[in-house]
Amino acid sequence: MPEPTPFTSRRGLLFGAAAVSTGALLVGCTSNDSKDETSASDNQPAASDAPGKHVTIGFAGPQADHGWLNAINDNAKSRAKKYSDVSLEITEGSNDTAQQIGQIETLINKKVDVLVVLPADGKALTQVGLKAMRAGIPVVNLDRIFNSPQAYRCWIGGDNYGMGLNAGTYIGEQLKDTKNARVIELAGLDNLELTKQRTQGFDDALKNYPNVKKVARQAAEFTVESGQAKMAQLLQAQSKFDALWNHDDDQGVGALRAIEQAGRDDFLMVGGAGALSAFQAIKQDNGVLKATVLYPPTMAASAIDLARALGQGKGVGGLAEFEIPASMTLYSAVVDKDNVDQYMSTGFR
Repeated sequence: MPEPTPFTSRRGLLFGAAAVSTGALLVGCTSNDSKDETSASDNQPAASDAPGKHVTIGFAGPQADHGWLNAINDNAKSRAKKYSDVSLEITEGSNDTAQQIGQIETLINKKVDVLVVLPADGKALTQVGLKAMRAGIPVVNLDRIFNSPQAYRCWIGGDNYGMGLNAGTYIGEQLKDTKNARVIELAGLDNLELTKQRTQGFDDALKNYPNVKKVARQAAEFTVESGQAKMAQLLQAQSKFDALWNHDDDQGVGALRAIEQAGRDDFLMVGGAGALSAFQAIKQDNGVLKATVLYPPTMAASAIDLARALGQGKGVGGLAEFEIPASMTLYSAVVDKDNVDQYMSTGFR
């Protein structure tokens, strides 16, 4: 599970409107032809789809023990294949910090041009991030943040507080005309900072709707099994409520099983992250799940774009800066039946 990011954290665009499209910015400006490589107005080189200097990117990602984490690895691999000037040195994903440190040190010794790292534990891997940077290898820190900004050149990740804020706002808008509306929350692991941030954003959003009150909260473990068990407890304890926010679409599969088993359909449900199964249920619109709030795993594709730009000494197309930004926080868009088709291709299994 992810750790705090500079602004929020998490776990948790094939470049739709899920965020300001990083990919579009990176590829939108120039070719590698010298006459095209600078704009007339600012003489600034920017990344391009056209082949340029070859870049070897080392990728150290997580163990794929969750749908979102598996999607992180898949997005990195597929994005790298898009570029003929990129080679991807990918490690076997690991949630063991010592093993991941060893894998990253191997990539450093291979003298890759750029590293993309989603650390199993940001604090524990800070020193190896520093080691890479001191060896002259820029690091793109993906989602779970290192303890020191000196350990990475650029951070890119999701917005956990924003997830909660947007989930609460969506639910508040749906219930704004409901007198004494009652909502419940199925959170993730409570020992993770990201869970606390999602809950805080949710609570802050509900403050804008005086008629809406959160009457129960239960923490699950980001698994199907825990989602089913904890949701069953909530349903038993709460005979009447109007809306549910579930932090994670994987545990949401279990939550939906518990809801179906209980024969309940008297409330609306909002999920979190952006699983394909959630998108499909939203599109069918024949159950309680009406929306989900994104924590896009396509951030890994954006991380490859950023690493390639770093390796080629490019900036970001569409911006006036000569360098890529130090951090990029993605937007947690709400996906419902009105826009689900736009996001369907980004859904993870």
